[in-house]
Amino acid sequence: MPIDNKVPSGPLREKWSRCQRELRLISPSQRSRYHILVVGAGLAGASAAATLAEQGYRVTVMTLLDSPRRSHSVAAQGGVNGAKNYCNDGDGVYRMFADTLRGGDFRAREASVYRLAEVSGRVIDMLVSQGVPFAREYGGALRNRSFGGVQVSRTFYARGQTGQQLLLGVHGSLLRQVHQGQVELLTRREMLDLVVVKGRAVGLIARNLLNGRLESHAADAVVIATGGYSSVFHLSTNAIRSNASAIWRCHRRGAWFANPCFTQFHPTCIPQFHEAQSKLTLMSESLRNDARVWVPRQAGDPRGPNQIGEEERDYFLERLYPAYGNLVPRDVASRATRTMVEAGLGVGPTATAVYLDFAEALRRVGEPILSERYGNLFAMYQEITGDNPCELPMQISPAPHFTMGGLWVDYHLRSNLEGLFVIGEANCADHGANRLGANSLLQTMVDGAFVLPRTLTHGLAESGRSQTGSEDPAFIACSSECADRIRGLQGGKGQVSAREIHIRLGQILLKHVGVSRSRAGLVTARAEIAQLQDEFHQNLRLTGDGHSLDDELERAGRVQDFLELADLMCVDALQREESCGAHFRQECQTASGDPVRDDSRFAHVSAWACNGPGQAPTLHREELLFEELAPMQRTYV
Repeated sequence: MPIDNKVPSGPLREKWSRCQRELRLISPSQRSRYHILVVGAGLAGASAAATLAEQGYRVTVMTLLDSPRRSHSVAAQGGVNGAKNYCNDGDGVYRMFADTLRGGDFRAREASVYRLAEVSGRVIDMLVSQGVPFAREYGGALRNRSFGGVQVSRTFYARGQTGQQLLLGVHGSLLRQVHQGQVELLTRREMLDLVVVKGRAVGLIARNLLNGRLESHAADAVVIATGGYSSVFHLSTNAIRSNASAIWRCHRRGAWFANPCFTQFHPTCIPQFHEAQSKLTLMSESLRNDARVWVPRQAGDPRGPNQIGEEERDYFLERLYPAYGNLVPRDVASRATRTMVEAGLGVGPTATAVYLDFAEALRRVGEPILSERYGNLFAMYQEITGDNPCELPMQISPAPHFTMGGLWVDYHLRSNLEGLFVIGEANCADHGANRLGANSLLQTMVDGAFVLPRTLTHGLAESGRSQTGSEDPAFIACSSECADRIRGLQGGKGQVSAREIHIRLGQILLKHVGVSRSRAGLVTARAEIAQLQDEFHQNLRLTGDGHSLDDELERAGRVQDFLELADLMCVDALQREESCGAHFRQECQTASGDPVRDDSRFAHVSAWACNGPGQAPTLHREELLFEELAPMQRTYV
């Protein structure tokens, strides 16, 4: 049975306008009767909550952190895209749409991608009005720079801390609604389960992380804005507390999980230097505007980078992809880097890194200009490694960063469950098999501030208010299940901590479900994950009582979800017998190592339905129709 993705008919350029005309409305005087629950307070969640509250809805925002300002959106560095064509270099909405669709290797919904580009200009205007201090030219005009996979400059930025500045602006809008009484902000709460009654999400069960109490929260609609799941790899650029539990527990209650194998490795991250490391640090893709990536031509060259002459260096991205050079898309750069490392050309203590060299830019524009552009990134790198990037090239390597998969949503950002909406990185809507740089911050704002407020209103107008309160038997039963699950974890008196299990899970995934995958490796990974799941249930050690702040209990619950998610990632990767974007199957490549996409069999979104513990998931396919831009082989030569 075909999936109804709610994309309106008509020309691509008119779909979003037509959709808005056809969406039902709710009178301003009636909106206060509706209660909306937003889980997650990063850019997507905070912008959605602030906008919905401004419209008159009663909104509750829930975050597991002590403040929305600690949300992981704060870590975004490089910028946010907008099709403004301020540089007069040929940019526009259609070019941004084409770049994004092609960058995702034609595995995204055309209409959703075009809407992302169409609304991008309004996002920039809104952020400027909120006071975001974007970089400016001498005359006052907003400054742009380029990112990977494009040949124009459309990225607006605030040095290397764009996410922080955007979050400050959006957080101010959210606090305004909190002070006006339209938004209730609940901090240190973790979503444990979604309450579903007759196919409709009517609320959730949360745990107060400070006292361990379970709370029931009823709502007319639930919005999930909790980000992606790269932390499943253990070592990633995500914050340590970033997790997949909210989206995974929605999946267990019936929400489809789409394209879980689409996981992106960012090519410019500080390598792991110690086995006890708990996370990795991103170095913005924007650095590749002024830096050149290279390795020594001689394997195992013991000399320092400044002792290796130009003729002894291989600027491999410039050699392989002359049209884009060092600014190829992330999946392309990460695979090329991995190829160099596997050929024995890696550098650094672990021989897994390559050089990111600013010497040419220092000669061209000087250190003061580079410090103005990237000063905080240089300081961060020096603080971590002890090396000054203006004196020695950075050492970088690919690391898990962004996940294009997530809960399936239609054009209205609604999941297959009525009343459940999913925004930002938590959904699978816009990026296909690979995200282009600076589109992540854009998606959070497009979804939260511009699309969701329209489509959620339509959903409420159609379904009406929920008649299920927090005292309903459905909430009582769900809360009881959550309590039983917690007691089951607390009963663990074994010898292995949840952190140890997570580290080993990450090692399995990095080896078999990393930058490249193979059928044999994926089969092996599933077997090893199953063994790890058994060990988790039989030999887990927990020390807390669960009645107060209990980091070990929190971690155990999230690792339990990661184990189940990791298996679905392998299932999805096995099913998708093609190479597309960040999903590179070793069996599906040309003799020269280029990926081979199979549009005849896999031009679809793979949406998986959960059938319960121990049961194989059911695959639903949303066929992707390309009416405006026919799929073509990506080439950046």
